[in-house]
Amino acid sequence: MTPIRRLAQRRVFVGGNIGTPALQLVEHNPDAELYVLELSSFQLETTHSLEAAASVILNLSEDHMDRYASLDEYGKAKAGIYRGDGAVVVNLDDKYLASLMQDVDPQRSRYKFTLGAPEDGNTFGIGEKDGRAWLARGNQLLLAADEVRIKGRHNLANALAALALGTAVNLPMPAMLQALREFPGLPHRTQWVAEKHGVQWFNDSKATNVGAALAAIEGLTARRLFVILGGQGKGQDFTPLREVLQARDSFAILLGEDAQRIATALGDAIPRQQVADLQGAVALAMELSNTGDVVLLSPACASFDMFRNYVHRGEVFMQLVREALQ
Repeated sequence: MTPIRRLAQRRVFVGGNIGTPALQLVEHNPDAELYVLELSSFQLETTHSLEAAASVILNLSEDHMDRYASLDEYGKAKAGIYRGDGAVVVNLDDKYLASLMQDVDPQRSRYKFTLGAPEDGNTFGIGEKDGRAWLARGNQLLLAADEVRIKGRHNLANALAALALGTAVNLPMPAMLQALREFPGLPHRTQWVAEKHGVQWFNDSKATNVGAALAAIEGLTARRLFVILGGQGKGQDFTPLREVLQARDSFAILLGEDAQRIATALGDAIPRQQVADLQGAVALAMELSNTGDVVLLSPACASFDMFRNYVHRGEVFMQLVREALQ
């Protein structure tokens, strides 16, 4: 495995829940200066010696409710990432996540991020200058928000969290800002696929829960939004989708094991149609969409009822779209 591009001149490797397993990453790359890990609540349940140099929980929404008795239980499992004495990064826009800091040693280095205005020099947030939004640290403007290559407000929040983590481990700010200008985003996470006849197609197959789907839906601008939803719902409550989809003049295309549960949660507020498979979803979206519209695969569900994993689902979707647009 090769390290990621070293804009900060550090030897860095990425893995965990995305890609190479953490222990394998460490075993094969003992000379790394930094390991960047995404860890699931399942992994954190049995991890007691992580001692991360810096850690963050980006967000919390219903997921894996077939495993956890409540959202609070799920959140406490995620909070295992804060064990140790390294720096902690806190999402100020989530009151529950902010409340978890009550159990963290106040002497530990602490950074914060918010999509609002930064409250102090240890807070990364959104400032404004001449009507233009900027990523900021305290009152210091860092980078115009429209220069961040990946789009959507949820990605601005991710960028702010990344800046906080990087600051905590002494990465140089110019290198971090250059990375934000260049980074195209991860595959299957609001990934641009194609545009034809003024209709844009996005692959957000990694949205395996409602919270992730909401972030993608709210982050895209469109005349009308066609959202492909469905799969294995893992016991989630799908009703939060209703208000957001209604506000966006959306059309829901439903498929998979929990399609009817999603339909029930959406009620009569959202026009929708159920299809047999992903091929049918792409065909219906092509038939109904017009110039200025966006088609978004953001299932809010796991993929295992129809695919090997979310990567397989995303790859099939992109292939179907490209074939259909030829």
